[in-house]
Amino acid sequence: MGFSCGIIGLPNVGKSTIFNALTAAGAAASNYPFCTIEPNVGVVPVPDERLWNLAKLLGKENVVPTTLEFRDIAGLVEGAHEGKGRGNQFLDDIRNADVLAHVVRCFRDPDVVHVDGVLNPTREIDVVEAELVFSDLELLERRISKLKKMAKFQERSLQQELSIAEELMEALEEGRPLRSLPLGERHKRLATSLGLLTVKPLFYVANAGEEELQGKGELVEKVREKAEKDSAPCVVICGKLEAELLDLSQEERAEFLNEYGLESSGLERVVLVGYRLLDLITFYTIVGRELRAWTVKAGTLAPKAAGKIHSDMERGFVKAEVIPYDSFVQAGSLAKARDQGLVRLEGRDYVIQDGDIVTFRFTS
Repeated sequence: MGFSCGIIGLPNVGKSTIFNALTAAGAAASNYPFCTIEPNVGVVPVPDERLWNLAKLLGKENVVPTTLEFRDIAGLVEGAHEGKGRGNQFLDDIRNADVLAHVVRCFRDPDVVHVDGVLNPTREIDVVEAELVFSDLELLERRISKLKKMAKFQERSLQQELSIAEELMEALEEGRPLRSLPLGERHKRLATSLGLLTVKPLFYVANAGEEELQGKGELVEKVREKAEKDSAPCVVICGKLEAELLDLSQEERAEFLNEYGLESSGLERVVLVGYRLLDLITFYTIVGRELRAWTVKAGTLAPKAAGKIHSDMERGFVKAEVIPYDSFVQAGSLAKARDQGLVRLEGRDYVIQDGDIVTFRFTS
């Protein structure tokens, strides 16, 4: 798998409620052995209608979906970069995530104390973002100081790195998260290698009360406005309600969601947004009785995708038999797809497409 989403936010905003509902939903998913790696790390299957359609067409019972790892990261407090709260440990936990789900409290509950004493989604977002920016500034300051000493030797590569680091520093000093900038490839590479936090893709999760679930409340609207300004996705979810959905049958869940005018659960939308923000795609393999979905980055070449299954397949890659999902469904079976000439043979330079059904040929 290898891709993880960190759930961040201030204390008492509902991060753990959402994480627990996510992981419980994963545990309840049929045909998938749910896995909890640590108490605050869980692996959740990515909702995939295509996979289950293929399973029906092929009559496969051993079906393995692709997954996304979620990390419930302890609540951040103002001053974390100075060591307050869990301080650096909190920031290190975020560094291990590929994408961030920023949970913002939009529910009113007198029994759950708010860290600031008053609900203010905009301030919540600003506090968390400021801590991430401060953390990046500290890392860059140390790197720039080191580069200035090393750059005295006039190495061109060091001079270039120093120039890039100073440009990143300038943006952060203006309070601009790096993800909001049109960064060049070298800027992204340096930011990633340094473990800078504000370069990570981020989306907002407005944890609303039932009365604001459809996104019409003033608190949710503030999060939506911020998300739109940041060009970031926003998922409106009611963590408490999602936890209740887990006890219902599939039919009852559908009926319950319909009452709220929702086509899918908030948890499904959280998983899909995290998956898409990472620029991931899914391809499928059929081996014996098993139908399996695999995750790769968009733009992945066929040999690299084969290596996702086993390193020997990448080393000994010869060809890839490929049929797009839509073509397979239209044909109805692999045999018919072959008869209709829908199966293509692709070489080492083929870029895997979302929905491809692939059989890799390789030498051992």
